[in-house]
Amino acid sequence: MPTHPPTDQAAEAPRPHRGHDDAPDTTALFARLAGLADGPERDVLRAELTTAWLPMAHRIAGRFRDRGENAEDLRQVAALGLVKAIDRFDPGRGAFESYAVPTITGEVKRHFRDRTWALRVPRRVQELRNQVRVARRDLVQRPGGATPTVAGIAGHTGLTEEEVTTGLTALDSYRTISLDAEPPGDGGTLAETLGGPDPAYTVVIDREAAKRSLGRLPERDRAILYMRFFEDLSQSRIAARLGISQMHVSRLLHHICTRVRAEAQDPKADRREG
Repeated sequence: MPTHPPTDQAAEAPRPHRGHDDAPDTTALFARLAGLADGPERDVLRAELTTAWLPMAHRIAGRFRDRGENAEDLRQVAALGLVKAIDRFDPGRGAFESYAVPTITGEVKRHFRDRTWALRVPRRVQELRNQVRVARRDLVQRPGGATPTVAGIAGHTGLTEEEVTTGLTALDSYRTISLDAEPPGDGGTLAETLGGPDPAYTVVIDREAAKRSLGRLPERDRAILYMRFFEDLSQSRIAARLGISQMHVSRLLHHICTRVRAEAQDPKADRREG
């Protein structure tokens, strides 16, 4: 009768399923953690679990490395998501990895949604940006791929051209450029390329400030100002219309303009008038 070598039952015992090499077997540790109240012993065990699963958190953070965010910042966010997963995990409801992966991934995505945009934009616009970004990358990587057009991206994604345009605009809203940055060209900073103050704004402000004072002028004074500054008449022609001397028109203009300027610059003038 053939004989069989003794079976090593321990070697044949089924091992817990692990999704990745960085998924350690911490079933016993989580069982202990669940039975501990807050205190030093629980803190030590929690730190041990965090260290054991940290490589998985870093792996998840690495999936987002091509989105323009600092890699170390992403690792920190993923580590925060890991700690939240450890604190909320119920060992009786399945494997920790199945719970931790979406928890950590969600934490990283929230970081992108809430913390990394230079301008605050609606979530729908953020989603359009991501779709457009991925589509544009895919189209460029195709053999002979050139810079994709709006129509090409729309055809690839199923979005409308208007939605694609919104997504492309949002790509420029993700990061702002410092005024001290040096744009391509002959040197200098971005601030040096910006326009200066527009004098037209000063004119508008002055007109608004003078409006009430002008409204309080006698009718003849308003007529003189209108002829001089809106009809562009000379003092001699104004004098001829009014039947007075040119010298008298000059004195009137000086007096009227001085009064209007003084009242426009004095915020108490309106209250005194009232």
